[in-house]
Amino acid sequence: MDIILLGPPGAGKGTQAQRLVETRGMVQLSTGDMLRAAVKLGTPVGLKAKAVMEAGELVSDAIVSALIGEHLDQSSGKGAIFDGFPRTQHQAEALDMLLSERGRNLAHVIELEVDEEALVERITGRFTCATCSAPYHERLKRPAIDDTCDICGGHEFKRRPDDNEQTVRTRMAEYRAKTAPILPYYEARGLVSRVEGMASVEAVASQIDAILDGTR
Repeated sequence: MDIILLGPPGAGKGTQAQRLVETRGMVQLSTGDMLRAAVKLGTPVGLKAKAVMEAGELVSDAIVSALIGEHLDQSSGKGAIFDGFPRTQHQAEALDMLLSERGRNLAHVIELEVDEEALVERITGRFTCATCSAPYHERLKRPAIDDTCDICGGHEFKRRPDDNEQTVRTRMAEYRAKTAPILPYYEARGLVSRVEGMASVEAVASQIDAILDGTR
């Protein structure tokens, strides 16, 4: 089955998508990752995208659609998880066409709902070991011994430069602005389900499983 995962940065989409890849054999189609890979490999679509990006322009819907079409053809027989696409009704309609041409259809649109204040705390508090990248959090998961990594014993830690309150709130605003146009399109078709994205990873996974298995 093909699904769309929605949620702002930090909501846990990547974690849940990876779990679905591992447990259900699905394929995660992240437009950003696919574009970077296509450019690096020099595929026909990648060369077009590279020329557009080098000119400082936005990659067109047509190029993104072609890229998604390529990956759908390569993943025949596997369910797809769409991440980062669609973001407009025009893109949603293009995705419908891409799926229809391949005898596929969208089964679910799952939104991970989050509380903005809690998400700010979650993201701004996280840091990693500079040596082994083990993840930590100022409040939720500190090292057993301050300034010493539990995994490798390293003493240097780092934070992502964009893990700050202003950036998180800007991302939330952008997400709401970009997602608002497509939710009514899918809600009218009864495809939208929402899960509590601030719950534990396991609890969120359980909610998603219930939706996919038709028990919710």
